Amino acid sequence: MFFAKKFPARHFPLPACPSGPGRLALRLSMRYTARHTLNARIRLMQDNFSHLDKDGNITMVDVGAKPDTRRVAIAEAIVELSPHTLKLLKECALPKGDVLTCAKVGGIMAAKRTAELIPLCHPLSLNLVDVRFEVRDTPPSVRIEAETRTTGPTGVEMEAIIAAQTAAAVIYDMCKAVQRDIVISRVRLLFKDGGRSGAFHAKPLD
Repeated sequence: MFFAKKFPARHFPLPACPSGPGRLALRLSMRYTARHTLNARIRLMQDNFSHLDKDGNITMVDVGAKPDTRRVAIAEAIVELSPHTLKLLKECALPKGDVLTCAKVGGIMAAKRTAELIPLCHPLSLNLVDVRFEVRDTPPSVRIEAETRTTGPTGVEMEAIIAAQTAAAVIYDMCKAVQRDIVISRVRLLFKDGGRSGAFHAKPLD
C-alpha cells in the first residue's frame, strides 16, 4: 500500500498593516489609484462609445451638424422549425393563417417604431423597409433578411435589426400552436453603408 509522505505545514507571515500616518497614507494611495483607474476607463469608453458624455454618462448623440447621406443596412435572423411545422407553414395550413405575410408586415411596422424601443436611437424618415424570406428544407428553417434605407445624418442598422427580430417573433407567434421549442438564432447585421465609417460586410458563418 502506498502512503503519501506528509510535509510540515508552512506558515507565511502576513504583511503588517501600517498604523497611524502610515495607514492614512495607504488609504489615500488606494483611493487615488481607484479614482485614476476609473477615470482611465471612462476616457477609454469615451474614445470608443459616442453615447457617453465627458463624465461617462449616457447621452443621445447630437447629429444636427452632420450632413445627410444615403444610408443602407441589411440584417438577418434564422427561425429554426421542425420538418412538420415547416411543411404546415409552406402549405399555409397553420391555425393562424399566412405566416410569412404577417411576419413581413410585422417587421416593417417594427422598423418604423425603432426609436420608441431603443433608448438612444434617433427617429428616422425611412425611404424603404423590405423584409424577405428564404424557406430552407435542410435544416428546416426560415431565413429572414431585412433591408432599410434612409437619407439622413445617422445610420439605419437598428431599424434593420429590429425588423428582422420582429419578423422572427411573428413567425414564432404564428407557429407556436403546433411547436413550442422554435429557436430564433443568428440575429446580426449583414451589411451597412453610408456615413463616416463607410461600408461594413459581415463575415460569412456558413
